[in-house]
Amino acid sequence: MVNIVKFLFVCGGSAGHINPALAIAEELRKKIYDAEILFVGADKTLEKRLIPKAGFQLTNINMSGLSRGFSPSDIAHNIKTALNLFTASFKADKLLKEFNPDVIIGTGGYICYPVIKRATKKGIPAYILEPNACPGLTVKMLDKAVDGIFVTYKGIERRFSRPEKVVYTGTPLSSEFNKHVNEKEERQSNEKPLVVSYWGSVGATEMNNKIINFIARNSQEQKFNHIHATGIGDSMKRMKEKLEGLGIKEVNAPLIDIREYIDNMPEVLIRADLALTRAGASTIAELKATGTPAILVPSPNVTENHQEENALKMQNTGGAVMITENDCNGDVLFDMVTAILNNKSKLQEMARSQKSQSVQDSASRIIDIVTGRLSDSIKGV
Repeated sequence: MVNIVKFLFVCGGSAGHINPALAIAEELRKKIYDAEILFVGADKTLEKRLIPKAGFQLTNINMSGLSRGFSPSDIAHNIKTALNLFTASFKADKLLKEFNPDVIIGTGGYICYPVIKRATKKGIPAYILEPNACPGLTVKMLDKAVDGIFVTYKGIERRFSRPEKVVYTGTPLSSEFNKHVNEKEERQSNEKPLVVSYWGSVGATEMNNKIINFIARNSQEQKFNHIHATGIGDSMKRMKEKLEGLGIKEVNAPLIDIREYIDNMPEVLIRADLALTRAGASTIAELKATGTPAILVPSPNVTENHQEENALKMQNTGGAVMITENDCNGDVLFDMVTAILNNKSKLQEMARSQKSQSVQDSASRIIDIVTGRLSDSIKGV
């Protein structure tokens, strides 16, 4: 294998973009101990939290996404995005000149576009991950330029302009997930089930509001233990205030553990009997890796409704049940959860389905492909 010195990872915005990049970089450090690794983010809160915490160097280029509306605020936002893109391209040129990477791997977020686009114009090998069943706008804009596209779902090659570039790898996950994959055990008969709920790394106001009645119901009926992550920001404070308004205080409700963010997600999902969550690609991969049955409420606020397509695929294979945001409320969700928890055979069948679809060596596959192609290109010089 060629001794590749510099890897540039590009990601931003949500944990679904950041965590796969961290998983690849973590595996890369094991395989090429002297590799120099740099992350480029979009100057958002979460990458500033997660990337340095994992021990990697981070630099930021401010970048915003597109709004698909036509209101004055949407138009103003898109003008700002166009200006950000113009500035980001110059900053990307400067970064590429200074860091001079051997290869670039993008795992999602609008920041991928200016950095990877400029890199490919300079002849730097670049790859991008598309973990969703429906390709996002950034990947579509880059699929002709990049050297390879890594996907989670088989059979979606036809959605790209160059199907021969598409490689099935699965979604990379932290080695912590693989470390815990065989730890799931049946609960003791006197132990309450554990339900974990979360709506993505930054949360969702609408779903956090709906989960309040869910928590209130469980506080009365005490059917299961419950961990809920509100998302980063002031959501946790607002939720606790609303629960206290209903007479529910965390100290008086030992069944509920409210957090801003679940830092130890592998351990939590391994312990969980059922997850109640969105249908982002990384979430789907984590549920599969830990064999965690789920009720999926896809976000309606994503490109081409791709989360619903992700959720339907998981529902069709038996690992999850899907309900739309419009069709659910706290009582509906509570009834669904208790019905599934009471059906032990269905719960076990859902767990088996999840595990059967997991790809545990995704990060390693990606590194082998990238380094293998680079090695071949050097030999051919």
